[in-house]
Amino acid sequence: MRKQSTRLFRRFRRDERGAAAIEFAAAAMLLIVGVLNGVDFGYYTYRRMEVENAAQVGAQVAWKTCYDTSSMLPATTNCGAVTDAIKSAIQTTSLASNVSLLSGYPAEGYYCVDGSGMLHSVGSLTSRPSDCSAVGDATTTPGDYLQVGVTCPYAPLFPGLSLMGAWGITSITGTSWVRLG
Repeated sequence: MRKQSTRLFRRFRRDERGAAAIEFAAAAMLLIVGVLNGVDFGYYTYRRMEVENAAQVGAQVAWKTCYDTSSMLPATTNCGAVTDAIKSAIQTTSLASNVSLLSGYPAEGYYCVDGSGMLHSVGSLTSRPSDCSAVGDATTTPGDYLQVGVTCPYAPLFPGLSLMGAWGITSITGTSWVRLG
């Protein structure tokens, strides 16, 4: 019995039939995992663009709802309809009821742009500075900027096979700014 099994094992070890099929299966698995990762990353990127679009829609609606020279500014205190208008507008995007306004938003304050184009907070809603000297430009007046932040749940398409699932991303957030005055 032992000799027979040893002989069968030697014959099996020398047999090369099916080797190409096994090699192809191993290579195909790597290829399939790569393709699934590409598809999942593309889905994440598309979803992120949708979230950014929803934030931009919310910012545009805030501007449209509350832009009335200075009588409605600051908007979060003088334009009572702004938060409800933003919530309604972000849900008219392709994300529908999956997207929601982040806690603490809309956020508003007085900002100035520095020489490199960056926004800097120079005052709260209760104390508007007369100029932008804090960022080196005493000739410019600060602007009233409103920031809209939104969030949407995210689930990877292939949670067990893709990097998106391994990274543990469960939601996507996006923000958008608009100058009101």
